[in-house]
Amino acid sequence: MSTVRLEGVTVLADDVAQMTAFLCRGVGLRLDVQERDYSSFSGEGIRLAVFSRHGMLANTHDHPDYRRPRGGQAFELNLECENPSAVRARLDIVAAHGGTVIAEPIDTDWGHHTAFFADPEGNIHSLFAVLDVAPNDVL
Repeated sequence: MSTVRLEGVTVLADDVAQMTAFLCRGVGLRLDVQERDYSSFSGEGIRLAVFSRHGMLANTHDHPDYRRPRGGQAFELNLECENPSAVRARLDIVAAHGGTVIAEPIDTDWGHHTAFFADPEGNIHSLFAVLDVAPNDVL
C-alpha cells in the first residue's frame, strides 16, 4: 500500500478576509493566494489555507455541518520563534492585530518559553521558543 503525504491544512472560517489579515499581519505568515472565499500561506513543507464555511457547501453537496455555527476550539497552530524575546515581540504584534492574549509567556516544564493567544474567530494557538535547557534538567 502506498503512503500519503500531508501537504496542507485548511482552516474553515466565517470571515476569510479577517482571518487572512490576522495570519499575515499578526502571526507573520507569507500570503501566497488570496481570493474572496480562500487564502493560502507559504510554509516550510506544509501549506496552511483558510476557506469559507459557506464555500464548502458546494464542495460537499450542501453538507449540513457547514451550515451549523462553529463552536469551541477548531484547531491549534504551534508557532516557533527564534528565542524567548521573539515570543514576547510576536505576542505584542498578535495583540495589536486583533488577537487576544490568553496566557503570557512562561518557561514550561517541557523546555519551551510559551505563550497562548486566540485568533479573531476564537481558536487558541501557541507561540514558543525552545529553551537551551529544559527547567526540569537543571539540578
